[in-house]
Amino acid sequence: MARCKIWIDGASRGNPGPAAIAYVVISRGSVITYSQTVGRATNNQAEYEALLAALSKASELGCEEVEVRSDSNLVIKQMRGEYKVEAPELVNSHMRAKSLERNFKSVSYVHVPREENRVADKLVNLALKMLEESRD
Repeated sequence: MARCKIWIDGASRGNPGPAAIAYVVISRGSVITYSQTVGRATNNQAEYEALLAALSKASELGCEEVEVRSDSNLVIKQMRGEYKVEAPELVNSHMRAKSLERNFKSVSYVHVPREENRVADKLVNLALKMLEESRD
């Protein structure tokens, strides 16, 4: 059975502001990293976009059991059903993520401190830095 561990991060410069996402997927001994800018978004919107991109990648890779790790307490608790999704701008992303969960036998969500999310954090900040430098 293919198990995948995923670390996600999303960030914006300003809230909302220019935003980026990143993820790291470990599957079958391979490490896949990804980052990109996503236009203008809030931090929470960017976190959800990172989750959506990572779940899509995990599905593409044939993962069956997925563990998602994030330093976003809000996204983790909303995906676990511990918090309601009240912000209108997050409802659609949350529903899309819940829909993507159906591609897997199991999905778990783990909140981690930022120090344990360093690689995804560096990737998202690199994407934002490159965006800023391209505007100079």
